[in-house]
Amino acid sequence: MSPPTIAPAPPAPTAPARVVDADHFPDEELARGLVAGDEACLAAAYRRWSTLVHTLAWRSLGDAKEAEDVTQQVFLGVWRGRAGYRPERGAVGGWIVGITRRKIADALAARTRRGNLVASAGSVLALADPGRDRPETVLDRVVLRSELARLPAPQRRVLRLAFYGDLSQTQIAALTGWPLGTVKSHARRGMHQLRRRLENETYG
Repeated sequence: MSPPTIAPAPPAPTAPARVVDADHFPDEELARGLVAGDEACLAAAYRRWSTLVHTLAWRSLGDAKEAEDVTQQVFLGVWRGRAGYRPERGAVGGWIVGITRRKIADALAARTRRGNLVASAGSVLALADPGRDRPETVLDRVVLRSELARLPAPQRRVLRLAFYGDLSQTQIAALTGWPLGTVKSHARRGMHQLRRRLENETYG
């Protein structure tokens, strides 16, 4: 009589795959994952600290859009600079706050820079004055000349006569033969476009 057939043993059950839930990591473990390049840890860090970052930025800048921009820049800086994080120098939350303060300072400096350029375009820069050859003014000249060159020809002509020739709108009207209202219209539209372009400069 042939021996009975023995059925093969069923495979042992496998343990379920561990789902990484970085939101519940302690700060130290989250920092290790972040430094190792784990994007889940970056997302968790954003959820954990973005409200604080946004609040700090909003309090310093007083502008919701700028605060949102800074918040995005901070976490982009966290990701790009993750290899430079040193736990012995402080907690990861403190490191993120430090990045936040630097980005806020950058935003304030950029705001000041844009404001200075707009003021220069409006009244401060007397481009023909040789006594204004300070380095920062030279940079302003380069920026303004570049932006002026992008304006429509009538607006560019009016603003160049105002900036370079230090002419009043009445004098520009007499020189060009255009009605004073036309000169004022070109000046207003040109300044609006110039201001918008300067204010839309990126940070830094």
